[in-house]
Amino acid sequence: MRFMHLADLHIGKRVNGFSMLEDQQYILEQVLAVLDEQEVDGVILAGDIYDKSVPAGEAVQVLDWFLTELSKRKKAVYMVSGNHDSGERLAFGAELMRNSGVHVASIYNGEVKPIVLEDAYGPLFVYLIPFVKPVHVRRALGGTGFGDEAAENYVEAGPTEGVGMKEARADLEIHTYQEAMEQVIAGLEIDLSKRNLLVAHQLVTGASRCDSEDVSVGGLDNINADTFDKFDYVALGHIHGPQSMTKETIRYAGTLLKYSFSECDHKKSITMVELKEKGTVIVETIPVKPLRDMRVMRGTYDELMARDYYKNTNCEDYLKVVLNDEQEVPEALGKLRTVYPNVMVLSYDNERTRNSDTVRRLENVVRKHPLEYFGEFFECQNGVLMDEEQKAIMSDLVTEIWGD
Repeated sequence: MRFMHLADLHIGKRVNGFSMLEDQQYILEQVLAVLDEQEVDGVILAGDIYDKSVPAGEAVQVLDWFLTELSKRKKAVYMVSGNHDSGERLAFGAELMRNSGVHVASIYNGEVKPIVLEDAYGPLFVYLIPFVKPVHVRRALGGTGFGDEAAENYVEAGPTEGVGMKEARADLEIHTYQEAMEQVIAGLEIDLSKRNLLVAHQLVTGASRCDSEDVSVGGLDNINADTFDKFDYVALGHIHGPQSMTKETIRYAGTLLKYSFSECDHKKSITMVELKEKGTVIVETIPVKPLRDMRVMRGTYDELMARDYYKNTNCEDYLKVVLNDEQEVPEALGKLRTVYPNVMVLSYDNERTRNSDTVRRLENVVRKHPLEYFGEFFECQNGVLMDEEQKAIMSDLVTEIWGD
């Protein structure tokens, strides 16, 4: 059974005020082209389908188009909601979509029934778990958690003969994401002799993060990788850099596009995973090429505006420009955009900016001439001494104000 593992589409996202919709549709067309070339049984969408809980109409249209194209190709879809999604909105039409092979897990309600697939190697159980917080699990279970005594009764009696799963979880408090996910997985009837695939949207401890992701203070949302040991493959979403966690079969697909300048070095890709006989999982990646790359340019204004500098580059890329000029260039952003229309961020790296956070202690303070005070202030702010012309201007101003 072969799957395409995607995550964190963030459809409708804006980066530094720039809409990414055109870029997103362009990259999704590449996804469809890969599907036309490769043998794929299903497409996994591991959360953060939209960028906002209330997506714009244009974003909804892009997802509608993409799912329709997948349906035309008779590709089953296994989709979970992420922390950016509204589970209720993502679930709209879920029953109807299931008839077209689109399976949506949007809100955790205490029960996760696997989707059972079949191939030459036997059954494959696919579990879809949407993004969950401790409060979601507590609410779904109708109590505070899975108590030791109730858990023992449940295990001994079995799911059909004894106490129900919700009734069994009545004693243990659930405060952390780790505890919440443990309880969710404890409620699954997993046959370890069979192949099991999990789709989830959570933060695994040790994942390498970037600036475009939501950060939880203190790492409270962390979940240990060994929590997922019962699964043959874990298709994760939430982290934007493609990476595997502790082993190749616990994997973040990452975003298809770069959404911050901290991602400039990321190699964006499509993850392909094939589950053969129990214990054999093959993971590979297919690189994708964006409509516009995201990169950082450094140099003086004159260097970056020279034709020899930019003639062999894609001037349409999304750019962070760092100018090294010692003096600020008037209207630099507007001028740069005549050549590079998608400059997102402009900053300076020079003596003044490098010393802007340095507070100098002035020793042996004595009464000084106002021009000396201003000279020291000018040097602290700009990292250089005033030139003769600047000194002359300030001398005239001091004389006009103080008369000396």
